[in-house]
Amino acid sequence: MTTIFEDLKAGLGEVDAFFGGSRRGYKVSVPAEIDVKSIRKGLHMTQAGFSEAFGFSLDAVKHWEGGRRTPEASARAFLTVIARNPKAVISALRSPGSGLKTASADRNPVKRGRESAKPSAPVTPG
Repeated sequence: MTTIFEDLKAGLGEVDAFFGGSRRGYKVSVPAEIDVKSIRKGLHMTQAGFSEAFGFSLDAVKHWEGGRRTPEASARAFLTVIARNPKAVISALRSPGSGLKTASADRNPVKRGRESAKPSAPVTPG
């Protein structure tokens, strides 16, 4: 079993190797800002439906959209994935046997009842 010191030393060695160029890693680009309201509206969802579908608190969604808070990096990364492939996210989050179906604008009562039937332009974070 390794000691905490040995673990830290090994981790620092990995960081040093990465920054020195001898070890390659994945580099991702997480947007500094993201338009949560645009993503949600592009999916024809209410704030409550969006928060429930993707596991955000309703308060968080309201604060993000109102500009009172900014999503943290992990939430911005998740929102970017939602914007690009919401069906995959819903499918991945759906619990087996839950009876939930993949979201579709055609089955969404918000879109049928209150919003335009025209398809929206693709949503891109930014």
